[in-house]
Amino acid sequence: MIEESDRIRSKAARLRRIEHRLYNSPTGMRVIDLAAECGVDRRTIYRDLAALDEMGVPVWELAGRFGIDRASYLSTVRLNLNEAIALYFAARLLTHHSDEHNPHIVAALDKLAAGLPDQTISSAIAQAANVVRARPLRSDYIRILETLTRAWADRRMVQLRYRAPNRETTEREVAPYFIEVSRSTPAAYVIGYDRLRGAIRTFKIERIERAMLLDESYTIPPDFDPYTFLSDAWGVMDEVKTAIHLRFNAQAAPRVRESLWHHSQEMADRADGGCDLRMTIGGIREILPWVLGWGADVEVLSPDELRQEVATHAQRMAAIYT
Repeated sequence: MIEESDRIRSKAARLRRIEHRLYNSPTGMRVIDLAAECGVDRRTIYRDLAALDEMGVPVWELAGRFGIDRASYLSTVRLNLNEAIALYFAARLLTHHSDEHNPHIVAALDKLAAGLPDQTISSAIAQAANVVRARPLRSDYIRILETLTRAWADRRMVQLRYRAPNRETTEREVAPYFIEVSRSTPAAYVIGYDRLRGAIRTFKIERIERAMLLDESYTIPPDFDPYTFLSDAWGVMDEVKTAIHLRFNAQAAPRVRESLWHHSQEMADRADGGCDLRMTIGGIREILPWVLGWGADVEVLSPDELRQEVATHAQRMAAIYT
């Protein structure tokens, strides 16, 4: 005979499974399919759905299918002290990344702060929320980001009006495969299949002037791995693979040695105390500002294109300060 505690644990596990399945099924699921997955009859599933509703899970029903309203769904996460510290690091990165008031970042940080028992960490995260809250709000950008988020989550095509750096504006129909943030600048990007170009493209969200959700659905190819796709990029742009060779002097070398700048890097110490850094990355466009940031403490040995770009900037700067 099954003990009462076993039945309770079994029901709790089943509720978690149903909640997870419904959340990850944008078009909903039939009761008969949930019953088959959980190994129970349909009456039990109906009772479970009612229980989830009573627990505050926003369950919806339409034409015999059940789902969860993801816009109003609230998840529950329990963290130990070290996990909370890890989220504090993420919160600090959010404040650095967001150069404007993003109400979703603020709300997420407020909820995280309210849910943490440690007063020191919760206060620090609440402060991070206040930093973002004090910045100017750009409503158009937030609406576009919300549309892209919904398109990515629900696997729906989205129509974009995109303004390129050369100011050319085009209409695109895009299937979002991934949303990425830049590690060096406060910017976010959507990566996906672009029908206009017939290929995967990267779009800076700040350059999207309009985004409209379409009814058409799409499937992300099983061989698309965003981390593999971005593995050669210095940031988010993966263009022509380029071998980079930089030589740092003795003053900069200790700081260079402290970090893993790219997974392909090879570092060699020099007799004068400096070091050589070699990497293979997807083009020079994104690494150029980073190289310039080291000033006279670095010399570009290759490629010639990057060396010439740095030399040109150095000449222009010298003309300004002469």
